[in-house]
Amino acid sequence: MTPVRLQRLTLVSSITGAVIVALDGTVLTVAQPTLQRDLGATFVQVQWASTGYLIAVAGLLVFAGRLGDRYGHRRVFATGVLGFAVTSAGIGLATGIGWVIGLRVAQGVFGALLQPATLGMLRAAYPPDRLGKPIAIRTSAIGLAAATGPVLGGALAAHLGWRAVFFLNVVPALGACAVAAAVRTPAPRFENDAGPAPVRPSRPSRPDRLDLPGACLLAVALSGLVHTLVGLPESGWTPVTTLGLAAAVVAAAAFVRHESRTPAPLVPPRVLRAPGVTPALGILVSASAAMFGALFLCTYYLQDVLALDPFRSGLETLPLAVTMVLGAPASAVLLRRLGARRTTLYGAALITGGVFLMSRLGQASGSVAIGSCFLLLGAGFGTVMVTATAVVVRQASTHTAGVAGGLQQTAMNIGPTLGVAAATMLMTAFAAPGVGAKPDGGPYGNGSYGDGHAFISAMGPTLTALAGVAAIGMALALRLPGRARTPVVSSNDEAPSPAPAGQPTP
Repeated sequence: MTPVRLQRLTLVSSITGAVIVALDGTVLTVAQPTLQRDLGATFVQVQWASTGYLIAVAGLLVFAGRLGDRYGHRRVFATGVLGFAVTSAGIGLATGIGWVIGLRVAQGVFGALLQPATLGMLRAAYPPDRLGKPIAIRTSAIGLAAATGPVLGGALAAHLGWRAVFFLNVVPALGACAVAAAVRTPAPRFENDAGPAPVRPSRPSRPDRLDLPGACLLAVALSGLVHTLVGLPESGWTPVTTLGLAAAVVAAAAFVRHESRTPAPLVPPRVLRAPGVTPALGILVSASAAMFGALFLCTYYLQDVLALDPFRSGLETLPLAVTMVLGAPASAVLLRRLGARRTTLYGAALITGGVFLMSRLGQASGSVAIGSCFLLLGAGFGTVMVTATAVVVRQASTHTAGVAGGLQQTAMNIGPTLGVAAATMLMTAFAAPGVGAKPDGGPYGNGSYGDGHAFISAMGPTLTALAGVAAIGMALALRLPGRARTPVVSSNDEAPSPAPAGQPTP
């Protein structure tokens, strides 16, 4: 198989896997009310169908990436996407909410397997200096899936029932699995970013063993953090949420200590020490937290304050999807011309400006003002996604690309959860006394803020604080590599023994 054909098939598999996950998250939100009524489930049970998935994904992403580094990203991807298809079909056939919750947790496990592999496969198939374009195409596809997901999910749930929403994933997932399994030629490995010449990897560069204790400690830490962030908006600081946070802190401390002592760490130190990787991960967390926190509040603003129906609300947010889809390829061009530092700085500035302008919206704001906010958010987030992800992936060796992809996906899972939790708690803190109590319909729905003045008064400072979170990404962007080409970790950097004769040493 020619390298060009291999790259195309890899890109198709990567995009399909990423789109399936993006669609699954957006269409499920629309289908939840129908699912709850059909199965006679409580609101808490339906929420656990989402929470269980989030916890499973967040806790296993880095370990799944390491599995890809050890056994091959295509193999792990094929396993993950096949399992995702099977569990999706199982949820569509489920007869009770217990089955739905259990299968959603299993789906989270398989989702964790396939997500880092989508980036690991790209890193193995493309030279580092050409990763921007495929990552941009992947980002555009994710944006398009996120935009069409609610519309598609609503149409399926309305005409065919909620089960059709889950059957939607089966065919494309099986197709992606078939493509990944059919590619037998090993992906080319690029020694550096100077050219596309493939290098045969040495056998000793393969990790000797998996760090299972480290994987367990990290899973407990991340699961405890996600559980706490999900529970705080609904119940506040209860013994359960406090215990979850305490478990996360203790496990995180134990993980750091273990990683510093073990000879084969789950996250090799050189991955985080590579130029710009740690700041890029921080940028992804801050940008996604700011944007998804703002989107969470804006949903209630559009429907409860401006009294728009869900369809009209979707039209108001359409500029976000359009600019994200169109802006991602443009950001790949800017990345090559301006470098990661300036391009990411501009993207983070757009997010900061968009969230801040959103904090100025009121009851008299029109479509132009609202659309302008979403236009800035979409353009900025698409840019940050492409550039920060490219920095993380390209700086990793081909033997640690899975771990790098797992860290990137972890940041993209933690950020939105953190943003929604922060938005909810800040709204409660800024709410006027006597208003803002949570009704059964949701945290801010059913007129809990009276005529909307109280909601607007709390929304302003909350979104201003979220703009400050986005501004952290601007500060972190200054620590990214500039326009000059930076050394990329070679494919032998993680070798546990010296390079064989005839090959350059790290």
